[in-house]
Amino acid sequence: MFLGEAQHSLDVKGRVILPADYRDQLARGAVVSKGLDGCLWVYPREEFEQMAAELHEKAKRGERERVAARALFGGAKEVVPDKQGRVAIPQALREYAELERDVFIVGQFSHLEIWDAGRWREQEEKGAAAIRAGEGLDDFM
Repeated sequence: MFLGEAQHSLDVKGRVILPADYRDQLARGAVVSKGLDGCLWVYPREEFEQMAAELHEKAKRGERERVAARALFGGAKEVVPDKQGRVAIPQALREYAELERDVFIVGQFSHLEIWDAGRWREQEEKGAAAIRAGEGLDDFM
């Protein structure tokens, strides 16, 4: 299970250090892909396979779903953290998520999200405001 958030920096080679709390869950490999709302997703390999099977079926619904699945799978990269817990983020994925030097790694239960720090702060503010207001979240919590 992935919970919490951590701020880290991309190094000059485009690598990011994954928080120590998450490394055991990713030691057997992970997949980095484009995610919703302009972030990157990092799934343990087994979780990615489950999500990918569901997405593969949904891609049969129509063109929009096929195009989205094509972009997600085409841009995905298998990674294994090195001894320091670093994973390399391919340039195309860094560009998709508009990652600058400072990033946030955010737990999302089954996977991680990697956000540009400024964009994460905006998302976090929106989410906190939604929770405080409770509007439209009657069956959410």
